[in-house]
Amino acid sequence: MDLKTMARNKLKLDAVGGDSRARVIGGSAAGLVLLLVVLLLVLTTCGGGGAGSGARANGKGGGGDPAKEASKAVVKIAPEDGADEVATSGALRVSAAEGKLTEVKVKDSKDVPVKGEITDGGTAWKPRTHLAAGTKYSVDAIAKDSEGRTSAKHAAFTTFVPKNTFVGYFTPEDGDKVGAGMPVSINFNRPIAHREEVEKAISVTADPGVEVEGHWFGAQRLDFRPEDYWKSGTKVSVDLNLSGVEGSGGVYGKQRKTVKFTIGRQQVSVVDAKKKTMTVTRDGEKIKTVPITSGSPSNPTYNGKMVISEKHPVTRMNGDTVGFGGEYDIKDVPHAMRLSTSGTFIHGNYWTAQSQFGQVNASHGCVGLFDRRGGGANGTPGAWFFDNSMIGDVVEVKNSQDATIQPDNGLNGWNMDWAKWKAPQ
Repeated sequence: MDLKTMARNKLKLDAVGGDSRARVIGGSAAGLVLLLVVLLLVLTTCGGGGAGSGARANGKGGGGDPAKEASKAVVKIAPEDGADEVATSGALRVSAAEGKLTEVKVKDSKDVPVKGEITDGGTAWKPRTHLAAGTKYSVDAIAKDSEGRTSAKHAAFTTFVPKNTFVGYFTPEDGDKVGAGMPVSINFNRPIAHREEVEKAISVTADPGVEVEGHWFGAQRLDFRPEDYWKSGTKVSVDLNLSGVEGSGGVYGKQRKTVKFTIGRQQVSVVDAKKKTMTVTRDGEKIKTVPITSGSPSNPTYNGKMVISEKHPVTRMNGDTVGFGGEYDIKDVPHAMRLSTSGTFIHGNYWTAQSQFGQVNASHGCVGLFDRRGGGANGTPGAWFFDNSMIGDVVEVKNSQDATIQPDNGLNGWNMDWAKWKAPQ
């Protein structure tokens, strides 16, 4: 018999006992009722029956979803977390087993990302380029197994610091505004044996877009240009990602720099050595024709397309420096602009009579314009052309008795045809 039944029977017996018994019990009746309420609460709490308590008794616990199993995907990162003296090429690898990579993020301590791509059906990730030297990198990779469950891994490492390095000296400078003939020219301070790797580490882009290709002149010079002269207003960006790239055995680049410049206009000045004139055209419009004197029959001016690489209001020209001995030494040549490394200039000339310009070719290979001693804004053709020229403008010489200038003699790669320029070297 349970406690509830016992309590009910006790009440019945008390009722049969009559008034006298009721009186005996008297004031204890209310206490009995309270006792029964307490007993019922105890029975409800400790006794049998609700669905909830039954579920707990059967070990099925709190009603929550069963815990998910761990992902079977295994992410591996090389090099290991904490590694140092890591190689800048070939050492970084990320892979996934029993699953596929869904996201890989690699960045340096300045939050500069390393671009890469997931390959091999999602089981591997590879960087697109080398890493910088002496730099700390972090790697975060996520993979999913066949059930869609994720697994993640993190690692950080530091690349080595090379003992032997090289740098590239570039033209033009960051922020320059130049003429349409200006190539990107990079001269390295050490010979480069791994030219393909170094060239891949340098990106030259233009807005508006145009194909830009590089060409090596020997082991220490790399120039970039489009097929034709740049269009006016073009914005050019040069990304030198050389830090960590191996230029030759044990010699690594240490530059990481972006250079930006703008093309101001497209000015081409055509010198006709036979007619002894120069016609200046800017953005397709002829703006001036002036008389000139070019190289004499014994010292003719080079033919070809030449880019202005330097401007000097006044400079000294000494024949000893270009193989002419003591034939001349003029200490104050006005309005001089360099066209070749070997010494070709277009410049003002005050020592030749004005009447000779347009009539006689009498120089040692330069192009001369009538000018006055001292230079300045003096209203002469020499002064006018200097004031209306910028670094990167083109001077084309034709109908001279000399050969075409070599493409590496100055910034004059325009004298090489496009197919040869971009051919593998």
